[in-house]
Amino acid sequence: MTVEDYRRLALALPEVIEGAHMNHPDFRVRGKIFATLWPAKNKGVLMLTPAQQELITKQEPAMFAPYPGGWGRRGATHVNLQHAKESTVRDALAIAWRNIATKTLSAAASKRAV
Repeated sequence: MTVEDYRRLALALPEVIEGAHMNHPDFRVRGKIFATLWPAKNKGVLMLTPAQQELITKQEPAMFAPYPGGWGRRGATHVNLQHAKESTVRDALAIAWRNIATKTLSAAASKRAV
């Protein structure tokens, strides 16, 4: 999967805009970051819960790993784009998006099968 594939999948989610955070692209819903992109490292980062992170890293250890340090203990999860499968990343981005989106927006999007 490429950096542009990751960007396309993130931007396909409802009300997502691309911004910048600490000199790299990020993806926000209603002003809150749910994913970031590190093009030079060919990685993304998803804002998951610790439980979601534990599950996804066990299921796909070549694709996902906890972000180092405190952010990782709170659920921030690296996405290794070199080993990523588009369908799996699409699902993981949707989970991160739902974690951040308002309940109203998330409920409306669920009706549209996000």
